[in-house]
Amino acid sequence: MPYKGKLGELAKKVEASRASRVGVEFPRMTMDERNDVLRNFHPDYNEDGFRELKVGVNKGSRLTNEMADIFESWSLLRDVDFDLTAKPDYDVDVLIIGGGGAGASAALEAHAAGTKVMIATKLRFGDANTMMAQGGIQAADKENDTPAIHYLDVVGGGRFENIPELARALVMDAPLVIKWLEEMGTMFDKKEDGTMITIHGGGTSRKRMHAARDYTGAEIMRTLRDEVLNKGIEVVEFTAAVELILDQHGRAAGAVLQNLETEQYMFARAKTVIIATGGSGRLHYRGFPTSNHYGATADGLVIGYRAGAKAIYADSIQYHPTGGAYPPQLLGLLVTEKTRGLGATPLNINAEQFVYHLETRDVASAAIIRECEERGLGVPLPTGITAVWLDSPIIDLIHGEGTVERQLPAMLRQFQRFGVDIRKEPMLIYPTLHYQNGGLLIDENGLSTVEHLYVAGEAAGGIHGTNRLMGNSLLDIIVFGRRAGRHAAAASQDLSLPEGLNMGHLDVFHQELEATGAADHRVGPMLLPHYTHR
Repeated sequence: MPYKGKLGELAKKVEASRASRVGVEFPRMTMDERNDVLRNFHPDYNEDGFRELKVGVNKGSRLTNEMADIFESWSLLRDVDFDLTAKPDYDVDVLIIGGGGAGASAALEAHAAGTKVMIATKLRFGDANTMMAQGGIQAADKENDTPAIHYLDVVGGGRFENIPELARALVMDAPLVIKWLEEMGTMFDKKEDGTMITIHGGGTSRKRMHAARDYTGAEIMRTLRDEVLNKGIEVVEFTAAVELILDQHGRAAGAVLQNLETEQYMFARAKTVIIATGGSGRLHYRGFPTSNHYGATADGLVIGYRAGAKAIYADSIQYHPTGGAYPPQLLGLLVTEKTRGLGATPLNINAEQFVYHLETRDVASAAIIRECEERGLGVPLPTGITAVWLDSPIIDLIHGEGTVERQLPAMLRQFQRFGVDIRKEPMLIYPTLHYQNGGLLIDENGLSTVEHLYVAGEAAGGIHGTNRLMGNSLLDIIVFGRRAGRHAAAASQDLSLPEGLNMGHLDVFHQELEATGAADHRVGPMLLPHYTHR
């Protein structure tokens, strides 16, 4: 038993109550109860953490303090004399910024259309939140399900604030995405007869979650990465985009890149550009730990916004209800929602369930925060924070011995490294900063409000409204990655080489910063998180 002293006694209370909880359905919240817990306990509703933007196309809109800081920052190129009349270091039809699932999907579609494609990625190809996604990918491809039912779940989970055309594109393409991935070699979980295994996620009315154990994102990224490399698509690693380049008509025409190893600046000319840089969890909103990969610092949002791309719901952040809390080495680690999908229940210090185990992520997170902060029923930890239990051993009681080991091998190993056997002992969890619900506004083909500039994946906004359901992020990176890739390629085929390359938009942006005094000493994009004093 890894839980010593008082923690060990509390863990035994969970064990003693386990058998009595099997088969007992905890009541779901009413709409009024959901709204109440969100307003009072979800971080998005705490106005102390937000301020109004003073510059740019979304001037006056609300952003988290941390995101506003990087939006209101001087360019890294402010004092750099950069010559855009020189020969480009790279010359392509479609430039893709970001090497996760969205970027890879876009590259494959653009390449299939016969265009010259390049991926510039800040870290290694595949270093992305895609790789870290565990639980599954949604698609309505069973007899008792339809894209229309999936659509209702998406907009209900998104607080009815989704852009309808984007939600429709998401669910209509979903079955095609599963087929596309499987044909490329993604190994989804199946029964012996070959039928896809699907389970519930939070907020879903049908079992439509397809998974590859709890390595789903890694398995999808493996498939996409292999396919990109096999097609011979150019990938430039450890190279970050620090600004967009526009042509004489104000349309996207490339990007200034920085080699992170040599710090050398280069530039790529392109007929169309796709931003697929992912999210922003490494900004650590409100001091929350994060499940995000090291490069998730909102670079694409910053450079897109400076170029004039409008943002939507950028103030909406998803806190995943089940982040690791103890042992301390696991702080912020994502505990996949598949754990709750299989029946694991959140319990307070008295081993009592206090929220339906498959509530949507926003409601579940707010309920956990309420249990710890207002009701005082969290489990006090030696590290000085409080948490709640997630009773994982109940999974084997519900589905049969060996289910945890078979369905959650990654979780099992992660916790075993620090002495916790989740087949026998409950986990300790607390919400972790997980996903950026909003981003740069796109249409159903991934086109932003700047001509020839596309956005796909977590950097895009409007698809999920202000709360995303489990399994729809792995889906949206493929759906909108493919759509953006196809449409960017088609647009590039009708274009001549861009002329009059410039970064005049930076001059305008800097003038606004000067006039408002908003930037202080900050420069951006951040590129890598700051964990040390400089």
